[in-house]
Amino acid sequence: MANPTAAMLVIGDEILSGRTRDANMHYLAGELTKHGIDMNEVRIVSDDAAAIEAAVKALSAGYDHVFTSGGIGPTHDDITADCIAAAFGVHLGVRDDARAILQAHYDKTGLELNETRLRMARIPDGADLIDNPVSSAPGFTLKNVHVMAGVPSVFQGMVASVLPGITGGTPLLSQSLRVMRGEGDIAPTLSAVADDFTDLSVGCYPFQKDGAYGANIVVRGTEGARVDAAMVRLAKELQT
Repeated sequence: MANPTAAMLVIGDEILSGRTRDANMHYLAGELTKHGIDMNEVRIVSDDAAAIEAAVKALSAGYDHVFTSGGIGPTHDDITADCIAAAFGVHLGVRDDARAILQAHYDKTGLELNETRLRMARIPDGADLIDNPVSSAPGFTLKNVHVMAGVPSVFQGMVASVLPGITGGTPLLSQSLRVMRGEGDIAPTLSAVADDFTDLSVGCYPFQKDGAYGANIVVRGTEGARVDAAMVRLAKELQT
């Protein structure tokens, strides 16, 4: 049986402008790989309601799971919750359980749960809350879309909360081989191995060091014995 599939939607003008470097995609890809979920697409959209809604609809229809990051804070440009609700045609409002979580957090810190902060308790009807062990303000899951914060530490905490409740598949295994030969020299061998091991992914990632050309060959698959066999053949044919 094939592994479940996933896509990620990164939301925020700060990512597209270059002011912020996204770290969440790298983290999520690694965690999904270990959980046996194949992440097949990543989209980055601005803080534009129409763009967010369109991306959510398309990705939700195309994959088993969608993970979003960004846009669920207390400021006016945090519109992800609004867009998720609109994409699925459900009401968005302050929910009692989310309010209680925030109230307890701000009581502990001595800060006021004002109207601005209360925006983080707005949850679409029918959604399940995602625990936030870092700063309390919850994310949520609606249908197959998991909506999480953009701050890396919070995002990672929310991923840890979500994944145990998702059925995964077979974790993807990988091995790599470094060869000091150019792509043009090794391409025929790589093609032949890829043709003979159609159940595996054979990737070639070239580099240049001290004026010499080389490549890192990466083989990925779910069966260790098959990955081993492909690597043995590549090592024999490329390093002799």
